[in-house]
Amino acid sequence: MELKKNPKADLTANSGLYFAIGLALVLFLTWQGIEWKQYEKTEYDIQALNLDDDLDEEVPITEQLKTPPPPPPPAAPEIIDVVEDEEEIEETVIESTETDQDEEIIEVEEVEVEEEEVDVDVPFAVIEDVPVFPGCENASDKRACFNQQMQKHIRKNFRYPEIAQELGIQGRVAVLFTIDKDGSITNVRMRGPDKNLEKEAARIIGKLPKMTPGKQRGRAVRVPFSIPINFRLQ
Repeated sequence: MELKKNPKADLTANSGLYFAIGLALVLFLTWQGIEWKQYEKTEYDIQALNLDDDLDEEVPITEQLKTPPPPPPPAAPEIIDVVEDEEEIEETVIESTETDQDEEIIEVEEVEVEEEEVDVDVPFAVIEDVPVFPGCENASDKRACFNQQMQKHIRKNFRYPEIAQELGIQGRVAVLFTIDKDGSITNVRMRGPDKNLEKEAARIIGKLPKMTPGKQRGRAVRVPFSIPINFRLQ
């Protein structure tokens, strides 16, 4: 005869569920036991604050020191003594500078003041009376005649330096000189590319004749004059 088990009487049917519930309950109790804290009770005696002792203390009374007022300024003397000045002051009489009609008037003769002559350089382009080159005394335009005679004098006395020719040196020499108040040639200056050319230009200017000096307002003056001399090899 076989024994038959009732499925409702099977104890292992929900064993897994019961095990999980029991494990959760044990873990919860364990956690509560770890987190549980117990504090000791202490007794505090609350005493009332006694304010009567503090109120009985006496506060000293302070008095304000009064400083005496400053003394009044000394009064001015009522009686003023007048001191007489014994020194006598001499009065000065200012005489009038006005002349009476009866007084004679002395006439003073006029004194002529001689003007000192001052050396003034007047350029050739602006001078009133230009210097007169010999041979231009009767020319109507003495300025143009002066320039023509200067060019003629340079061509007549021109000589090319042999050293400059051999070296092939050429160029322009600027010559500046002054026609003095007596008509002589002074203060000759040259500027050129070579000393030999400058020396030849000085020789040509040195042969200029004495001229009639230039005049400004009727007075002889010094007249600066400049002219270029060209040296060209052919």
